[in-house]
Amino acid sequence: PSVSNDNPYVESAFRTLKYRPQLPVKPFENLLAARRWVTDLAHWYNHEHRHSAIGFVTPAQRHAGLDGTLLEQRALVYERACQENPQRWSKLARQWAHVDVVHLNPENTHIKEPQHTQKTA
Repeated sequence: PSVSNDNPYVESAFRTLKYRPQLPVKPFENLLAARRWVTDLAHWYNHEHRHSAIGFVTPAQRHAGLDGTLLEQRALVYERACQENPQRWSKLARQWAHVDVVHLNPENTHIKEPQHTQKTA
């Protein structure tokens, strides 16, 4: 209860989906219209949407192995900007290191399991 960890992948996708301005408010005209919308959504999600958990690259860039180079280039741009105008930067705003493993709902060892009590007669 009160924890959406039953299917973190679905929960994450739904959160991204419901905050998109293109989320339809009316029912689809037919099945083909619904399929087109979902196809467009999947393309946007994989090829345009930059995911914060993987360094603001797209899943397609990550799966193609392009994220390492992109993140290195971003780090250089930020470093150069910091050197050119150090008053503006108290520290690096973002860490552009490659993220090896991503967890939607990492295991939390501090969560207490509910105590089950047995009733005795």
